[in-house]
Amino acid sequence: MATHDPTNGGARAVEPDPRDKGLGELVKDLASQTSTLVRQEIKLAQAEVTEKGKVAGKGAGMLAGAAVVALLGLGALTAFLIIVLDSFLPLWLAALIVTLLWLALAAVLGLAGKNAIQKATPPAPQTVETVKEDIQWAKTQTGSAAR
Repeated sequence: MATHDPTNGGARAVEPDPRDKGLGELVKDLASQTSTLVRQEIKLAQAEVTEKGKVAGKGAGMLAGAAVVALLGLGALTAFLIIVLDSFLPLWLAALIVTLLWLALAAVLGLAGKNAIQKATPPAPQTVETVKEDIQWAKTQTGSAAR
């Protein structure tokens, strides 16, 4: 409990000596200070996460910009390949060949991605097995309790 210092008109609060306080008052002060400390730590963590989120957001924006520029580069590469093949083949055939090449690449990448996803499931086979064992154990416990 804060008191006012009479020597300076009560402008400064002075804490009494903790040895003069009762046990209940000390516990109350400790709880108050602990909750204040926890609130301050939470505010600090929120500020840190907010700051890191802003930096991550900028990074994500730059990655999106890089993806757009890479897509434009692929468009230019496509046009270049068609022009090169047009030197040897009719234009429609050059465009068809380049299109089929891109579709073949997309198919290969799609299949590789599908296989990677299939290998990743189930995510935790050991956990699935232990959950099944737990369910089996719970059924036996419930069945024996009913008898």
